Formats: sequence, structure tokens, C-alpha cells
Amino acid sequence: MLATRPEKEEHIRIGVEQLAWRWAGWATKFYRSRQDPYIKFVKLVRSYDQSVLKLSDARLKARAKSLKVPLRQHGFKDEIVAEAFALIREAARRSVNMQHFDSQIIGGRIMLEGKIAEMQTGEGKTLTATLTAGTAALAGIPVHVMSVNDYLTRRDATEMGPVYKQLGLSVGCIIHDVPHELRQAEYAENITYCTNNELTFDYLRDRMVLKERFNNIDLQSERLYRDNTACDQLLQRGLHFAIMDEADSLLIDEARTPLIISGSSGGEGEVELLQQAFKLSKLLKQGEHFEIDFKHRSVRINDAGRQLVKESSEQLGPLWKGSIRRQEIVTQALTARYLFSRDDQYIVKDGKIQIVDENTGRIMEDRSWERGLHQLIEIKEDCEVTPQRETLAKISYQRFFRRYLHLSGMTGTASEVANELWDVYGLSVVKVPTHKPLQRKQLPRQIYRTDEEKWQGVLNEIKSAHQRGQPLLVTTKTVGTSEKLAEQLEEENLPHQLLNAKQDAEEANIVAAAGSASRITVVTNIAGRGTDIKLSTDARKLGGLYVILTDLFEAKRIDRQVIGRCARQGDPGTYRYMLSADPMFLKSPVLRLLARFSQYLVTIKFPGYQWF
Repeated sequence: MLATRPEKEEHIRIGVEQLAWRWAGWATKFYRSRQDPYIKFVKLVRSYDQSVLKLSDARLKARAKSLKVPLRQHGFKDEIVAEAFALIREAARRSVNMQHFDSQIIGGRIMLEGKIAEMQTGEGKTLTATLTAGTAALAGIPVHVMSVNDYLTRRDATEMGPVYKQLGLSVGCIIHDVPHELRQAEYAENITYCTNNELTFDYLRDRMVLKERFNNIDLQSERLYRDNTACDQLLQRGLHFAIMDEADSLLIDEARTPLIISGSSGGEGEVELLQQAFKLSKLLKQGEHFEIDFKHRSVRINDAGRQLVKESSEQLGPLWKGSIRRQEIVTQALTARYLFSRDDQYIVKDGKIQIVDENTGRIMEDRSWERGLHQLIEIKEDCEVTPQRETLAKISYQRFFRRYLHLSGMTGTASEVANELWDVYGLSVVKVPTHKPLQRKQLPRQIYRTDEEKWQGVLNEIKSAHQRGQPLLVTTKTVGTSEKLAEQLEEENLPHQLLNAKQDAEEANIVAAAGSASRITVVTNIAGRGTDIKLSTDARKLGGLYVILTDLFEAKRIDRQVIGRCARQGDPGTYRYMLSADPMFLKSPVLRLLARFSQYLVTIKFPGYQWF
């Protein structure tokens, strides 16, 4: 492996420089929204249709290989890129019987420019990525294509692999179960499909091998006097070119999540300390000894609480003598008891605490909370207490992604965070027109006075749609609420499928079948699951998929991702919000005000809303 491992140096803008950068972002918004250059580019790609169609497989591969020199000399100019796209498009037609639509050509060009392509759900982002990845790989640039989980990564590498092979390019795949000794070879391929999690951890492992030796001359000279040098042990070739699926999730939702490589620390004494803290926390009373801020998810112990903890811990040993340590550990115990709930923030599976991603509804493999919180939740749930970990290497996704020389991505929901993407990463967002006209319809929101009335309304709506045979996708915010709804459906003898973090392994099959007539599917959050919901003929005649949202998610983008599961690729589809008037579920100040008076109102005529 070469010693050269390029990556971008971090640069943090502050003060006037940051202000100027934001102004630059605002100034270019109008230019970025123009579609004329991309429409011309599509015509340029299509001008090669007849010539590439006549090529034999061998000549197609040879012509693709011949683009390396012009791509390296002249960069990603339209004339050269158009020919590359035409060859990749023809390779896809021959190998997987799929040919890129005009909208996918536009999406591929946007990403090659180092931008975010906002493509509606169901527009074929997996195939779109082959245009960008294939062109960069033909130029000799190592490419990383990132997905959010192992299933999507393996699927995309397997399904798109024949396209690259037709062009003479090789494909690697990095997921959780790929052994360490095989990873170097997978990263050495022209294009490597990988999860963001595994990619970042492998980067940290390489940093641990390198330690402080980042100078390429030092790394190269090491080969002169020893075998098995640091370069030989490295997994990756550097951070050249990245393409992100579900880019907003990776770049925004998980951006500040710290990725930590750790070793065991502590022992029986530390476990005993945590157990003592959990018992002490039960002596404190809310309102009298501590306050809970549910909005900001924090606990504050008052003077009376601190005094009680001090008096109650006097006989517990020397670890309880420090006032700061004493208060912190008891605060963490209260946090575990009051702010983290089973089947909401985590589930218990095989006797272990497993964190649930609130944005995607998936289990976050090999993740744990810091500063003893994870162990305190294990104590709370009577699980085996795992030892706390000592940090050996650490980086956030945000810092890691900013180190790529070329960063780009695609998602269905980036407009809401366009300013943040520009501020943090220098990434523009460009909307891609849909391949077919959108037929999605929104039904009036239904607002109920109480949760109980809401769930009864949801149940009645499900019955009505099921009787007419329309497929239903009902989304809830947590594992617990999804299971309660499933129990209600069971009592009503309504056949259904449940998908939450506990059924994560079966998600692809459950989602794929959700478009069948009379199908009822209850899910925690379908965002980013990456599996098409294809409608049966009968379901299409009955109005397509009907999505019911029973909660508002923290980010409007997540709502849009859920809604995007219906009416894909020109299919019919409808969606509706069914919410309770509890102010916690209503983001609009006007609606919150109305919610306070809703108990006095039977029906309010309000555009787009129905109150019950």
C-alpha cells in the first residue's frame, strides 16, 4: 500500500470569515436552483446513445479505460463526463437491465460537482450513485460509497457490482462482519461500499497505527530499514472521494456523535459505585430534591438533594468523598431512571441494552452511552453490568467527513438543513426533478383532544382503509407505541406486520410487502430504510399506499422521509397526520394555543385540519 494517504486539513471559519462564507452561500442559492445547465448536460449524454449501443462488451470496457487520461488532465468537464455517463448507462442496461433516467443523470452530475442531490424517495438513488462513483473510479480516484447500515451496503454492492465489472472496475464491501485481515483488500478496490460506522472506525484504527507519523516522507523512509512498516498495516488509502446515501442523516443527525475506540477500564469497585449511586437516587424525590427539564433532557439536583446525597453516602467509602464526583454520578442515575425509557431510547435484547436510533428506528450496533450512563441503565433493567471503557481514539462524524477531498451525497430531504450543510461542509443542495409527475395527496390533519381518543381514531381509520383493501403504513415514534397499536390490532383481529428495532433483521421483507392490497404495516420510523414499497395492481387501483403519521418527529425532514414512502415513481398515494392535542406533539405556536382550548371545542373549521 502506498504511503500517501491524502485527506483535507480541517479549517474552522470564525468571525468575519464565517459571515462572508454564509453570504456566499445565500448568493449562490439562485444559481444552484437553475436547471438549464443540467438539462443541456442530459442532452449531451444522450447524444452518445447510438455510438455506445454499437460497442461490443470488450470495446465498451476499452473505451471506458481510455477516459482515465482525459479525466485526469482536464477534470470533470461536461464533454468528458457526458461520455463516461453514457458508457456507465449502457453498462447498466447490459448488466442489470436498468438504464438511468434523465433525473438520475442530473443527480449523478450534481454529486460529481461535490454537491448534495435532493432526490425524492423512490427515484432510484442506488443506481444514480453508479454514475458518480463510476466516473471518479475511471479517473483513478478511490471511491467510498456510504450507506447507513449493513443490509443496504451489502445489497447495493451486490446489485451494482455487475455495472462496474462491465466497465473493468472492481468493487469492495465493508460491513460489520468483514474480518480485519480482509479489509485492506476491500479498501484497495476501485470502489468500496461501506457503512459510515465501519469506515470511521477503520480510519481511527489507522490513526492508532500511525500515531504521530503523518509525514509521507517519514512513512516512505521507514521501508528502507524495516519490514512490516506502518504503511503495510494501514487499512485505507486515504480520504479521496465520498458519496453518501441519506446524506442529511449522516451529515446532520449523527454529525456530532463521537466515534470511540476504547479499552476496558475500571472493575468491581466501579460497578459497586454505580450500584450504590442507583440506590441513592431512589432516596431523592422529584420537586423536593431535584428538578427534571424534559425539553432539554436534563436533571438538576438542588441544595436539599445534594445534602441528602452527602449524608447518605458518608459510610459508602472513599470514592464518595468528592462532592463533584458524588453529584455527577447520582445525576446520571436519575437521568437513567427518568429520561431513558425501555422501548423508547433503548430495548433489551438477549439480556443486553441496545440503543435505538430515534431518527431511523434501528438498533445502533456496538454503541454505548458515556460516563456510566449505559451501566446505570443496565442496573435499572437488571442486566449484566459491562465494564466502562477507556478512550483510545475518538473522532466525530462531522470532523471525519470534512477531511474528504471530495464530499457529495444524495437524499430526499436536504432543503430544511441546506444552510447548515453549507456552513459546516461547504455543500450546496440542488433539487432534482422527479422522473414522473408526483401524484401524492395529503388528507386533512386530524387533531384529537387526548391520546386515547387519537388511538381510537387511528384504529377506526385503519379499519376503514382495510375494508376497502387499501394498503396502510402506520408510523409511530417509539417501539413502545408501535407495540401498543399492534396489540389493539390483534384484539380487533386485523392482520398486520410490525416493524421496529426488535424486528430489524426482517425489515427488508416487511417493507417490500407493504404495498400489497389490504396490507397493514406498523413501523416506528421508515426513514432511510432503502427498500422500495412496490404496489400490487389491486393496490394501485385502490389509491396506492396510505401513510398515517401518528406523531411529529423532531425534524420535519423525518416526517417528509416517512411521507415519501407513498406515491413513488408516479404511483398514486395519500398520507395523513393523526395527532393528539397534547402541546408536546404540536410544533406550531398557533396550534399549541388552539390545543389549550380544544377541550371546549367539538369541531374547528381550520384549513387543512380537523379537530375532534
